[in-house]
Amino acid sequence: MIRRANENDVDGINRLLRQVLQIHQEGRPDLFKPGAKKYTDAQLKTLLRDENRPVFVCTNDENHVVGYAFCIFQQHPNDNILTDIKTLYIDDLCVDAQRRGHHIGKSLYDHVLHFAKESGCYNVTLNVWSCNEGAIKFYEACGLKPQKIGMEFILP
Repeated sequence: MIRRANENDVDGINRLLRQVLQIHQEGRPDLFKPGAKKYTDAQLKTLLRDENRPVFVCTNDENHVVGYAFCIFQQHPNDNILTDIKTLYIDDLCVDAQRRGHHIGKSLYDHVLHFAKESGCYNVTLNVWSCNEGAIKFYEACGLKPQKIGMEFILP
């Protein structure tokens, strides 16, 4: 079942946030702190009430969180160069490591697409770390294409 997240989901969301951090920390230990948390519980509870930052969870039959999608509405009204389109940005999408390969991620992604369309969005965007090859393959299989590429040079 996919639904909007609420405060009762905080523990399950935190468990998955730790899994995402571990993937990022293993891929880029120079950027990500081991054992850190993206949000405090208070920040997460505030975020769950923010209508401009919808969070969706997928739950199993016991109502345990097995996946989530953090989203943010973006728009650039009166910008000098950007058109005034409404975008739904996927800030974070995760499926429990034990549940991957069961189409939960695809179901979450499809739910986000439907929500974005119903919300009057022009597109759905996201960023993915180049060290996360599994996520890149998943998003490509969902039909996403690169919009822009971030590049870096690490100074010696």
